[in-house]
Amino acid sequence: MAYGRRSVLLTALGDAVSPADTRSHELPVAGALYTRAGAEAYVASVCFKHGPPRLLGVELEWTVHFRDDASRPLDRATLRRALGAHSPTTVDPDSPAQPLPSGGLITVEPGGQVEISSHPTESLTELIRVTETDRAYLSALLAASGLRLGDYGLDPARRPELLLDVPRYNAMWNYYGRINGDGRIMMAQTAGLQICVDVGTREQAAARWAAAHEIGPALCALFANASHHLGRPTGRASQRLRTLLTMDPSRSRTSPSVADPAAYWARRALDTPLLCVRRDCGDWNAPYGVTFAGWLRGAAPGTPTSDDLKYHLCTLFPPVRPQGYLEIRYLDAQPGPEWIVPTVLVSALFSSDNVVDRAREIAAPSAGLWQDAADYGLAEPLLASTAARLAELAMANLGGFGLDPRVMNLLTSVLTRRLGKESQHSSKGPAL
Repeated sequence: MAYGRRSVLLTALGDAVSPADTRSHELPVAGALYTRAGAEAYVASVCFKHGPPRLLGVELEWTVHFRDDASRPLDRATLRRALGAHSPTTVDPDSPAQPLPSGGLITVEPGGQVEISSHPTESLTELIRVTETDRAYLSALLAASGLRLGDYGLDPARRPELLLDVPRYNAMWNYYGRINGDGRIMMAQTAGLQICVDVGTREQAAARWAAAHEIGPALCALFANASHHLGRPTGRASQRLRTLLTMDPSRSRTSPSVADPAAYWARRALDTPLLCVRRDCGDWNAPYGVTFAGWLRGAAPGTPTSDDLKYHLCTLFPPVRPQGYLEIRYLDAQPGPEWIVPTVLVSALFSSDNVVDRAREIAAPSAGLWQDAADYGLAEPLLASTAARLAELAMANLGGFGLDPRVMNLLTSVLTRRLGKESQHSSKGPAL
């Protein structure tokens, strides 16, 4: 999830789209904030960059395991040696943090999950090529040290442990320890596929925001890949999605379809409790229950700045997060090259205004079934039928992408397997 880093995608997908849009509200990087109105204007300007849809990006995340024993706890020293010069500074403070051969950047999550952030491209074919090249390189790099990338969206065997000792993650770990265990599971044991699409023009933004959410339950059901945890089946299609939805509703709940998503998001961001507050000392724990709006009113020490607000925004973890572009975060990690399939489907569903509108029509009946998607996946008949129709719509709108025959074969194979597969649940009964 790139908890500790402003993704490379934010600059390329967001700032490059329409930099002039933010000039009227931009504050100095460390400028003090004194009013809610000013803070909301800042959030709206940095989280929604408007312009014609152009760029695509992905972030691929995996749990990491020893090849000879997937249940053996990972340690930082082993991971540092395996990643070598590509280690981020959270793993090795002296690392040059070199990009991967095709330009992707590596981050390491709190529990040792490894993530590749692609450079955004205008070509889906190019995105697939460069990201798959980097994935194969990373896999070989880890294999040389006896490690491998996980195949699931949730660590199926190990307990959650905090691998990285940095102030941000320590504060998050403490915060989630006061709520429930789900936040710590999300931090240390989950792996997702994040697909990034442009917000679009001001006229397109509301529909694209709505579509990103409304297709979510069906796509989560279609690509559910997190049914085991702590060495046993959970009884759910995606325990990862269930964990995301329940870990901290203030920052992880879904968002509604609204006419002005930028204004909605700005209000929500300010009304979300602080997760951590950066300090020169090592203690980043935030005063519990104080929102950013409360901090503006003096409920916490110090005067918040635009830089503090920017940092606060990266501590919100909803299924769809605006980062200047729309970061679709709800999909489980997929095995091997199969990340390509949901990436192609989402890209196709956002390929034109007409396709976006049609996708919303198809998805409308199941748009609110997030919990059912997590619990039952395609065993829920409405989600199964919606997923099949969305896949059909996407496949019918691939003509402009120029996809390689091997990619088309992968799409057909994976979709046939998933849509035709017997459900793990013989009936839609209560999930365990």
